[in-house]
Amino acid sequence: MFTGIVESVGRIARIARTAELASLEVESGPVAEGVKLGDSIAVNGCCLTVTAIAGSRLTFQAVAETLLRTNLCDLAEGSGVNLERAVRADQRLDGHIVQGHVDATGTVRAVERHGDDVRFFVDCAPEFAELLVDKGSVAIDGVSLTVVSPEPAGFHVALIPHTIESTTLARRRPGERVNLEADVLGKYVKRYLERVLPAGAAR
Repeated sequence: MFTGIVESVGRIARIARTAELASLEVESGPVAEGVKLGDSIAVNGCCLTVTAIAGSRLTFQAVAETLLRTNLCDLAEGSGVNLERAVRADQRLDGHIVQGHVDATGTVRAVERHGDDVRFFVDCAPEFAELLVDKGSVAIDGVSLTVVSPEPAGFHVALIPHTIESTTLARRRPGERVNLEADVLGKYVKRYLERVLPAGAAR
């Protein structure tokens, strides 16, 4: 489990691909400290397992299903990625509960800057948009954010200066894909209501 509070921006040092698998070697900086083989780390919000360690470089493997459902297949050598180690049970939950299980990808519609105010607009499938609520939580590329305004097929969030400086989001450009994860509590509530209410009533 993660919190959506990005610890560091890593860089893709090397990518090796086959038809079924991608091996990602990431220059991880301070995130690599104390990491062991088998540890879980969120890479752009996608929970991946550490399979090799060489100093501050960590290697992860992504199977075909992961590549199909996330933006990891869009990465190239030199790409920046948001990194977060799994949360410990004895630390504060500063963001929200993030599983690292990407629900969908969205497309950046616009990044609007007005002084220190930065609005980040995302287009997404209606099925994902209906999981969002005004002032609820959403993870974009592993970053815990508050929904400002949900729409039928999209939403937008506000980025504070710290988020701009500490994550990759402000460097995103219109048309690029981002990983999206809705609040897990909302997903369970929706699933439960769909099972106990008449067809269509949960909407």
